[in-house]
Amino acid sequence: MPDYSLETEHGGRVAGVDEAGRGPLAGPVVAAAVVFPAGLTPTLAALLDDSKNLTAEARLAAFAALHASGLAEIGVGAASVTEISRLNILQATLLAMHRAVSRLAALPDIALVDGNQPPRLACPVRCVVGGDATSLSIAAASIVAKVIRDRAMLRLGLRFPMYGWSSNAGYGTPPHRAAIALHGPCRHHRPTFGAVRLHLAELTAQPD
Repeated sequence: MPDYSLETEHGGRVAGVDEAGRGPLAGPVVAAAVVFPAGLTPTLAALLDDSKNLTAEARLAAFAALHASGLAEIGVGAASVTEISRLNILQATLLAMHRAVSRLAALPDIALVDGNQPPRLACPVRCVVGGDATSLSIAAASIVAKVIRDRAMLRLGLRFPMYGWSSNAGYGTPPHRAAIALHGPCRHHRPTFGAVRLHLAELTAQPD
């Protein structure tokens, strides 16, 4: 379970930073940065965990509590499908993290970033592999990023219901891949990813 030891070790304004949506075939990658300027209560801490370990209901409860508590300072950033294609997914993810930190009310003294690749920030960065399972700030960021991205995919799913984004959030599930084969990709698909790239390659290879 995550705790607050990494944050207290550094002191000052410590931001946890994480992303959601590196792997899907469609949609943006979203990052969040979360600071607890005055710490957090045991009640709030008990709700926080790596977003992948929480049910959808638990994520929504934690997301609501983060906003209602008045204890969390939150910044959110994203990188679009166009940016993912132009930069590659790693660089687009780092860009989304940069944007998330830049949207905090004030620059943190240090950013704890989940993973092993540091974004370019105007503050010191410490990469923490598996940080969403060890740091409460990173866990909070993982929840915020996941909930916001899922909501974005729900909205897109209303406009493109054939891909099932309301249930798969753009990930490459068998029904999603089958829908791409049947209907072709749309502008919200990532043309350099998996089944989307293969479908486009097959179209290019077909004779006129």
